[in-house]
Amino acid sequence: MDMVRLLMVDDQLMLAEALSARLAEVPDLWVVGHCPTSDPQLFDVVKRSRPDVITLDVEAAGTGTGRLVCRLREIRPTAGIVVLTGVRDARRAVEAARAGAAAWVRKESSVEDLTEVLHGVCRGHSWYPPELLGAVLRELREDTVRAEQRNGPLDVLSDRERDVLSGMVAGKRGAQIAEELLISTETVRTHTRSILAKLRVHSQLEAVSVARAAGLDANEGAEADGNTER
Repeated sequence: MDMVRLLMVDDQLMLAEALSARLAEVPDLWVVGHCPTSDPQLFDVVKRSRPDVITLDVEAAGTGTGRLVCRLREIRPTAGIVVLTGVRDARRAVEAARAGAAAWVRKESSVEDLTEVLHGVCRGHSWYPPELLGAVLRELREDTVRAEQRNGPLDVLSDRERDVLSGMVAGKRGAQIAEELLISTETVRTHTRSILAKLRVHSQLEAVSVARAAGLDANEGAEADGNTER
């Protein structure tokens, strides 16, 4: 029997511990750990535990929901992300979907329903509740239309590179951009080199000038938290 390695990320540790005890009774599920969303060692825990699926409560993440999901996927690309939360905000669900969360499950769901979703995600399936699915699909379709309509000088940049460039336009230093995007400063430097090469400029100042001329808003990256890819 292939064991599914499950990591639970939730600030409500007592609930997480109680739920992990129930899930531990499922024969092919192995709860490899649980930790709070606010744990500064969260990403190290993900690296060490090597989960196949991660349950994530996004309540504490606020507007950083998309960035958090994106960062977890960067660290553990093979893990399915299942948002397990009491949040009912369609906008947050859209951010999570854009960032690559495979499923969104309410905390009041039964253990049986959650187990079914976890197994489904490991098989490549996705699941969002009906009351949120319409908004998620509508926004993702509009994302596709917007992408097809892009015809400006910044089209050569990936969404993550646009986020980094937006930080530059706002006058932020590399360390601040890294902190806000939940990536390393080295990753920011890598994206910066790619931006300069793609825009065919020789300095960050020139890149900022191109971005401003193209109408890039300094707040664009912050407002499109979940719409980022490497």
